[in-house]
Amino acid sequence: MPSAGQVPKTESKAAVFARRLTSSIVLLGIVFYGLLAGNAVSMALVGGVIMLLNIFGLLEFYGMVGANGLPRFKWLGLTGGIVMVGTMFLYLHPSLAKRQFGEPTLGGATEIEIGILAVLLLALLVRRVSVHPAESSFAMVGHTILGVLYVSWLLCFLLKIFFFAALEGDVFDGGFCLLFFILVTKCSDIGAYSLGSLIGRHKMIPKVSPAKTWEGFAGAILLSTVVAMFIAHYWGDTRLGRMTLPHAAVLGLVLAVGAVLGDLVESVFKRDSGVKDSGAFFPGIGGILDLLDSLLFNAPLMFLYLRLVLFNE
Repeated sequence: MPSAGQVPKTESKAAVFARRLTSSIVLLGIVFYGLLAGNAVSMALVGGVIMLLNIFGLLEFYGMVGANGLPRFKWLGLTGGIVMVGTMFLYLHPSLAKRQFGEPTLGGATEIEIGILAVLLLALLVRRVSVHPAESSFAMVGHTILGVLYVSWLLCFLLKIFFFAALEGDVFDGGFCLLFFILVTKCSDIGAYSLGSLIGRHKMIPKVSPAKTWEGFAGAILLSTVVAMFIAHYWGDTRLGRMTLPHAAVLGLVLAVGAVLGDLVESVFKRDSGVKDSGAFFPGIGGILDLLDSLLFNAPLMFLYLRLVLFNE
């Protein structure tokens, strides 16, 4: 512990990078097995990991709301988010769905999401009446349901990608596609950090994120696009539904831009709350939302690409 008047040592970039790399290797090991093994255990692992991310992500989100001095129904929002992700996993699971709900469809998944959000909204309104007088109902209900939408609802798109039922005859692996999505999105973060650290001079939005530069933004686009095209070149015809190189190039660009925007969105949340990281769950990375911000923003974009472009018939 430093003595009075002594300035604490600032951790070097190499040390920060080493801790981030260690955390990332552990996470990727779990992700690779869950997405590529293709058995019942790996499917349960993917569902369990997404549920844990959902729970801790909601707790972090509501923690930031509380740190900002804003009202919210934390436990009711947490319950709604758990129900949404859990129900979506059960509905989309290829074995569980047929036994419990019949053949899963995208329309059915959407109806479940809307139904859960509607019930949650009604529960929040009733809960607000029961605690009257209290903080503004607009604030309490709005902040609570925003957490469920931002964390739980966007995480559900990861499940939709993982369990995406491609057209008959097309060669498609949902687990590999989700892995493609995660790698391309996170390569945006790596490209931005690497090139920005080396030659970054021109700030993007210093009032929101002082460390982000236009040079880093270029690095994000470059690395994500190259990785997307590399994966599509070797596995596009066999595991990604015949994804072409032009498709991969455009998708890499879109996901790179989306990843940067997703990070900026979470930076606004943190700045509003006066915190540096959303949490301290991962050494060198920060909280769950620090890890998920780009994935949450990009998940609907990836799903829309699958639904409207790659399999649009």
